[in-house]
Amino acid sequence: MSSADRIRILTVLISAFNINCVPRSDTSGDQSVKFQQYFVAGETLYQKHCANCHQVNGTGLGKVYPPLDKSDFMERNFEEVVCLLKFGKKGQIWVNGSMYNQEMKGIPELTDLEVASITTYIYNKWSHKRGLVEVTETTAILNACAARR
Repeated sequence: MSSADRIRILTVLISAFNINCVPRSDTSGDQSVKFQQYFVAGETLYQKHCANCHQVNGTGLGKVYPPLDKSDFMERNFEEVVCLLKFGKKGQIWVNGSMYNQEMKGIPELTDLEVASITTYIYNKWSHKRGLVEVTETTAILNACAARR
């Protein structure tokens, strides 16, 4: 075997190793740099602000805090989910046929970009596959929420 053949084989093996061993996030398939940045930032923010109640795996906490994974509420109420991240929610909501009535405190110090990052994360981590949630979209939604308050 010539050294050129050895180099070609080594190159193929290194490429295969990189493809199969690079950690991948659990995402919707959008591998753009922007999506990955939002997703990773969103994961960090989710763990800091949301995971205590909704759990790291998005399953919620019994009948106290609703699940985010496999949540029909999230599927039907995207704009409301964006709003409640920043402004919170009082009163009952129905998720997957169960009623939840625990107040969700908003996180008013979140920037629009942080809301977009959390939203990108929670809408792509588990059973939802929405793709990138742009900051311009969350800004428009949050401005409409603030106007209704």
